[in-house]
Amino acid sequence: MREDATWAAVWPHDFKELALFSLASALLVADGGESGGFHAPSIAEFFPQVILFEGTPFALDRVMLVRIVAATALVLIMVVVARRATLVPGRAQAAVEWLMDFVRKNVAEEVLGKDRARQFTPLLTTLFFAILAFNITGVFIFLNIAGTSRIGLPLLFAVVAYVTYIAAGIQAKGVGGFLKSSLFPPGVPWFMYVLLTPIELLQVFILRPATLAIRLMANMVAGHLMLVLCFSATQFFLLSAGPALKAFSVITLGAGFALTLFEIFVAALQAYIFVILTAVYIDLSVSEEH
Repeated sequence: MREDATWAAVWPHDFKELALFSLASALLVADGGESGGFHAPSIAEFFPQVILFEGTPFALDRVMLVRIVAATALVLIMVVVARRATLVPGRAQAAVEWLMDFVRKNVAEEVLGKDRARQFTPLLTTLFFAILAFNITGVFIFLNIAGTSRIGLPLLFAVVAYVTYIAAGIQAKGVGGFLKSSLFPPGVPWFMYVLLTPIELLQVFILRPATLAIRLMANMVAGHLMLVLCFSATQFFLLSAGPALKAFSVITLGAGFALTLFEIFVAALQAYIFVILTAVYIDLSVSEEH
């Protein structure tokens, strides 16, 4: 697998941007610019007012509380499943085991090989479950926003991936060997290094972690805006629009439910893409050639 084979990571984001722009444009036309009409969601959705401990380093807003709820729920689920584990698994245990096997077989072993996968499977599995838990909060009632929709948490996951593949490369080759294989690709004429080495430096040490974080956040942001737009549009068409436009509430409500299902898919997809790219970067770091 090559690290540029990431079309699946980009497609959901592009699709949502197009749909978001189209629906927002239609609603603004329907509203006619009236001050009391429809108000489209904005980036302010992701920076709500502080709820607890305002003015301190421990200030908590809605997004932070959602993250705490997601982390607590994930830990509790894992503890309960582990303590109640049986030879014949129940539904919860079977679901957790299936996801763990999926990461081990379809990510770690598929990309890194069985021998090397043993070392990195625990980390990749932890990343997958954590990202999935924080992503999926965007479709839960009373939470309604992904914990990864602000850059801090995606950046933290990206730093973990970054440190892991750098450390793996240094462990396998030593500092000099890692830098040589990363910045001076073998089989290239020496004069090409003037061009390739700065590109490799930028890619290995900046672009990889940056794109991991931005890709994850961007998809969660777009998904939240789409859901808010659809359901607020339903309220607008049903309660505020003229009689001729009320029928559109059925369309926007149906689109909202459809996008909810789509967001569940995207939440899982982005968790998968994050861990598989992390595995690819680890493989590139420890392999002799890339």
